[in-house]
Amino acid sequence: MDNVGPAMDSAEDLLDAAVACAVRETGATVAMLYLLPPGGSTLRLAVLAGIPGEIANPWLRVPLSAPMPVSDAVKDRHLVWLGSQEELARRYPRPALVLPYRFALAAAPLVGAAEVLGGLVLLWPGSHPAQLTPQERAAVEDCCHDAARVLHEARERGRPVTAGTEPRVLPPVIAPPPSRAAAAAAAEFVARLPGGCCTLNTHGRITYLTDTAAALLGGSVEELVGTLPWESLRWMADPLFEDQYRGAMISREPMSFVALRPPDRWLCFRLCPDASGISVYITPVSGPHAPALPTVTGAVASPSTPGRTPASPSTPGRAVALYHLMHLAATLTEAVGIQDVVELISEQLVPAFRIQALAVLTVAEGRLRIEGHRGFSDELMECFEGAPLTSRAPVTHVLTTGAPAFYRTFEEFRRVFWPASLQEGLAAWAFLPLFASGRPVGTLVFGYDRTRPFEPEERALLTSIAGLIAQALDRARLYDTKEQLAHSLQAHLLPHTLPRISGLDVAARYLPATRGMGIGGDFYDVIPLDATTAAAAIGDVQGHNVTAAALMGQVRTAVHATAGAPPAEVLARTNRLLADLDPGLFTSCLYVHLDLAGHRALLATAGHPPPLLRHPGGHTEVLRLPPGLLLGIDRDARYPTTEIPLPPDAVLALYTDGLVEVPGIDPDESTAALARRLTRSAGRPMDAVADSLVRYAKDSTPGSDDIALLLIKALETGDG
Repeated sequence: MDNVGPAMDSAEDLLDAAVACAVRETGATVAMLYLLPPGGSTLRLAVLAGIPGEIANPWLRVPLSAPMPVSDAVKDRHLVWLGSQEELARRYPRPALVLPYRFALAAAPLVGAAEVLGGLVLLWPGSHPAQLTPQERAAVEDCCHDAARVLHEARERGRPVTAGTEPRVLPPVIAPPPSRAAAAAAAEFVARLPGGCCTLNTHGRITYLTDTAAALLGGSVEELVGTLPWESLRWMADPLFEDQYRGAMISREPMSFVALRPPDRWLCFRLCPDASGISVYITPVSGPHAPALPTVTGAVASPSTPGRTPASPSTPGRAVALYHLMHLAATLTEAVGIQDVVELISEQLVPAFRIQALAVLTVAEGRLRIEGHRGFSDELMECFEGAPLTSRAPVTHVLTTGAPAFYRTFEEFRRVFWPASLQEGLAAWAFLPLFASGRPVGTLVFGYDRTRPFEPEERALLTSIAGLIAQALDRARLYDTKEQLAHSLQAHLLPHTLPRISGLDVAARYLPATRGMGIGGDFYDVIPLDATTAAAAIGDVQGHNVTAAALMGQVRTAVHATAGAPPAEVLARTNRLLADLDPGLFTSCLYVHLDLAGHRALLATAGHPPPLLRHPGGHTEVLRLPPGLLLGIDRDARYPTTEIPLPPDAVLALYTDGLVEVPGIDPDESTAALARRLTRSAGRPMDAVADSLVRYAKDSTPGSDDIALLLIKALETGDG
């Protein structure tokens, strides 16, 4: 494989070259390179090749939590291969629903020195074999390595590469133009064909057509060149025409279909795509029953526009609108909180429907509350915030009437709402009521930078969008309420503050998993026993729900009640309690008895990750304790005790598996990496060390599991 050359002018150029190399070396037809900002949880599309940006719009941002091939590749740090549309539908139903075309897909992570920097997605035609060849796999891995190296070196230089609001679209590789003689011969050949010929560029616009093709379509060459056929020809306004173009561009396979040009002219279209666009061959057919070809019935032309309608620069075509609407519907089903819904609306609706401003408001105690806005001035939003539902302002009046309000011009809006003058640059407005199960949920506000007629079809589309969003917000509000109650329960079950114990410097951190994961059963405790002894415990109840949190409270209480007994006895008693309760959930636990006067510690474990011991000299050891069964499995289980020295300046680190479990990496390697970081933290206060370790874990595997961490540093007896 050709390496990306060092003579390029910038990291962006090097990254573009790596993507181009991936397409060239693997034979892929589409490439999408995503970047993951440091500490971020959303992949952002930075470089695109093979398809126009408007097709990729729904995939500009992909949360790591989304069930998508690229997010799984990044989280798990391995290549995801989907050799067929059937496999895509089985494993990832959302993209399969929105892209019902034949193609094969590979998604691979860009792994830097210590973290994942992004991901690469490649598409091949559906005719690709069911498996990647070893050569293709090696080429994918090499290209990902090159891209990761470029990103890592840019960060090291203090000039990291970031994704813009729109991806950089690489130009297609096009063969050099033919000579004049060859071009003339090609024109003569096309003219002799019995049907008509035309070409579409990658954006679907007509770049060339013969007189015969224009006559068959019902227009003239001058009128049609440079237009989108489904916008310039009313009878082709059916979304299926544009869908055929999208299918050919994404699958890169020839496609054929028969369509009716009203009133009774049947035409056969044969589409042959490549990187530069689509060649179309059009022939008349005698009837609608062409064998093995899908049939599309064109819309009847309006009497006022017998064959042609001008394209609106501010309104997406019907196929585009349906494409984005379907994608939005599928995406909203995965939103778990109100802010998730607001972010999805902002990221998808604004670019897809060419909206310049958006606001989402919800009903709370008889008033409207702004959940998020984009493009509107803060002064105008202050007029909306807290508006009572009895107000006559459009933002609340639509909830009273249940009917949306559309203002085609700024003057129309200002006549009914004088604060409109607080907002500059917007010409048209739409206020959409959000109802779910007959109840008002809120209001959706759109602003446009141009006047627009809001034709019935567009009004119906916007109303459909409002319905989808209302249902999503209603579900999200219920989720937020349950989540708040659950986290409140968990917070009350964990220690509010750690006790001050003479002879110890103690720090603890608890970091819940990201939204949508529920709550967990991680817990920790520090228990003073007498003037010279103390106890510490950490554990993890299986699951992420209220049941796990409640059981965590019972386990912590049991440990606390028996603290002071030998570690083996503390775990045995707690185990018998859980076995009697039979909660159906298993629990890991590590208990430590601290002898402050003797500078030693006694430890016993019930299936918990091994603690770390940083010796006073700085070296950190992973303590491989004699194993004990998880709590709640066997009522008669025994838990061996291990004694270790704990001299002044030694640090004992107890943690749950969320701190070291990284998908695709052996847990022993992750634990060793954590030990090295603890070694490098010598001399720092325990609070600073705890922050550093948790931040490192969050960057390595954002949101994968809850994290609990307890650091215990031995001091000279009497120090606090």
